[in-house]
Formats: sequence, C-alpha cells, structure tokens
Amino acid sequence: MTLQTTSEKTVALLNRIMEFELAGVVRYTHYSLMVFGYNRIPIIDWLRGQSAESLVHAQKAGELITHLGGHPSLGIGPLLETHNHDIGDILRESLAHEGAALDCYKSLLAEVEGKSVMLEEYAREMIYAEELHLGEVNKMLRKPGEVGIFSE
Repeated sequence: MTLQTTSEKTVALLNRIMEFELAGVVRYTHYSLMVFGYNRIPIIDWLRGQSAESLVHAQKAGELITHLGGHPSLGIGPLLETHNHDIGDILRESLAHEGAALDCYKSLLAEVEGKSVMLEEYAREMIYAEELHLGEVNKMLRKPGEVGIFSE
C-alpha cells in the first residue's frame, strides 16, 4: 500500500480510532472527577493516566491520517453518561469502551494486513496495548483473592 493507493476505508478507520481515543480522554477525565472515598487518590491518578494515554493514541492516529493524505476528524466517539459513579460501574463502562476501541484496531489490522508494514505494526502495537489495558481493568473488577477472569 503506497500513499497513492491508500484506501479511503483505511483513513476512515483511523478517524474512527481517533474519535474513540478522544472520547477516552473525555471519559477518563470525567471519571477522575467523580471518584470519592478512601481510595480516591490512587484511582484518580490511574484514570488521569488513562486520559493522557488516550490523547497520545489519538495523536498517533491523527498523524497517520495526515501521513496518508487524509483529513483528521473533529468528531468524538460515543460518550455514555450513565450517572453511575461507583468505581465498579466506572470500570465496567471503561471495559466496554476499551473493547469497542480494540475492535476498531482489529478492523484496521484486517484492512491493512499484507498491504502496509507501517500500518500493520501500528495496529498490532495498539492491539497489544489495548489488550493489556483490558486485562488490567478486568483484574481491577475482580474481588480480592479471585483469580478467574471477571464477567458480569
């Protein structure tokens, strides 16, 4: 896949990724403002770190869009406000959001596989990062002492 043959679908997928990541910035910032209780400080630090990471991910996607001659979207991905601000609720919402973002990266990989090493490597790197993040959130949702994977 050369710059001249980059498909509109690839740029559209990168824009969707960028929108999801920007939604993550807003989502994690909001969550960090809504945490109360004894464990507030470490939790808000983690949430703010996730917000910063989402911004870096959005910037990477945007740089690739312009590298390919596309135009970065000004849109933002879905923002669901459930008004449930229990830490468990926040983590379950995060799990759902991150799972949807992971699906976007997997769609990008399927689109570019065998066509662009650069885009393949980017997609694989981001899939790796998102899967690690999902694993961490899953561990946070487990009750102390539980080793089995969390499921609702």
